[in-house]
Amino acid sequence: MSAPPHEAAEPAEPAVPDGRVVLDTGDIARALTRIAHEILERNKGAGDLVLLGIPSRGVPLARRIAARIQDVEGVAVPVGALDITMYRDDLRRHPARSPQPTEVPPGGVDGKTVVLVDDVLYSGRTVRAALDAMNDLGRPDVVRLAVLVDRGHRELPIRADHVGKNLPSARTERVMVRLDETDDAEGVWIR
Repeated sequence: MSAPPHEAAEPAEPAVPDGRVVLDTGDIARALTRIAHEILERNKGAGDLVLLGIPSRGVPLARRIAARIQDVEGVAVPVGALDITMYRDDLRRHPARSPQPTEVPPGGVDGKTVVLVDDVLYSGRTVRAALDAMNDLGRPDVVRLAVLVDRGHRELPIRADHVGKNLPSARTERVMVRLDETDDAEGVWIR
């Protein structure tokens, strides 16, 4: 049974979806602050740290986390974008969205601690594709995963290191993330 994609927003969808609000603007801000502190604690500071957001909503989330890290440590953490479109294993079943640019921060990823950032962790296939895409960029020392929402239903043995909210859900439910930078609305809904 194929799972509905969570990453790509349909153009016809309203900015504020129907459904139950799971995270509002304040909740998202607190979750990202907590994730930033967890990353710093686990990494023992901001040294050799790179954040790579998975388009589309992982990129602004990565930028927000980097801003919080800079507020705490006084260090600008490099942020980039890692497009995984052509690395997905479901291209035959789901139409691919337009590829987004991959932006590697100056200094690259070799020998760094890379934190992949995404909005929702579901089957794990997006993360698997991101790991494959990263192989083309270089060889980090460590790769970790930070997500705003972990909704369960993994199809691959992948787990997030940093989670804003664990959200048990049914496979038939849909989790929708909206961010001001991409959607002119802010929040997480489930329906």
